[in-house]
Amino acid sequence: MLILVGCQLVGELLRNAFQFPIPGPVIGMFLLAVILGIRANRTGNDRAPPLLKPTAEGLIANMGLLFVPAGVGIVAEAGVIRREWLPIVVAVAGSTILSLLVTALVMHWTLRTPHTSSPDHQGDAS
Repeated sequence: MLILVGCQLVGELLRNAFQFPIPGPVIGMFLLAVILGIRANRTGNDRAPPLLKPTAEGLIANMGLLFVPAGVGIVAEAGVIRREWLPIVVAVAGSTILSLLVTALVMHWTLRTPHTSSPDHQGDAS
């Protein structure tokens, strides 16, 4: 848990220091992904460190509880949602479609197999 909180703290510090428009926890999550990628590249082991496994499993097991504050925020701002429902619906639908398209393109580019030419198809006209 200390690793996750440490990455979040560094993300918050970077956000405050450089006035990034991105939340600190998102920056921290990105930093954690970069650190794990560098670690996997150096060691040749693409698995997460054993110390992160119990924390990750605990967070996943209680993921439903993590959505409670967001639900409370929505209920607390019901008046704003009633007044501004159209821009909210457009923003949610647009961002969902955009994220699906970007995910599909990234998956297409990363899973593309390289084209190799076989010896019998070297471009001869026979």
